[in-house]
Amino acid sequence: MTDTPVIGVLALQGDVREHLVALAAADAVARPVRRPEELDEVDGLVIPGGESTTISKLAVLFGVMEPLRARVRDGLPVYGTCAGMIMLADKILDPRSGQETVGGIDMIVRRNAFGRQNESFEAAVDLKGVPGEPVEGVFIRAPWVESVGASAEVLAEHEGHIVAVRQGNALATSFHPELTGDHRVHRLFADMVRANRETES
Repeated sequence: MTDTPVIGVLALQGDVREHLVALAAADAVARPVRRPEELDEVDGLVIPGGESTTISKLAVLFGVMEPLRARVRDGLPVYGTCAGMIMLADKILDPRSGQETVGGIDMIVRRNAFGRQNESFEAAVDLKGVPGEPVEGVFIRAPWVESVGASAEVLAEHEGHIVAVRQGNALATSFHPELTGDHRVHRLFADMVRANRETES
């Protein structure tokens, strides 16, 4: 078995290309995933930023929502950024009508908590598990985590709000590390995928 993990990016909507580039820089084989059969071929999956309601509806439309839920329950490593964080929440505080989530992290998330598009900002985030200097977080209509359950670990906060969480093989950040050229968060996720493959082999 090669040590290079195959990591998909859910390519229904959002900043897919940037994640593919960042994963390749983190020594993973990166490929877009739109359909259940493509999901079957990856060792891990990134759910990108975008519009969480749109991603939710398209995931159902493309038939990938239920297979993804099943694989996450079975331990598929998954990483969600911004809208992807919302998709990984077990509960959304203010869901849109018909909005569904994949789940996987025992947390309650508030959509657009940091404000609208014109209130986007960048901030240094001290992220547990990422060595070296703080990560530059790009917050665009970003959610925050209102609360986490006992199984979830808080990895970072910004101004008193939780912005990064991990639970087992599931990782989520409010911000977009794929937009900064700093690939340490993607490297952390790639390492999670490698570790999971080793336990399964």
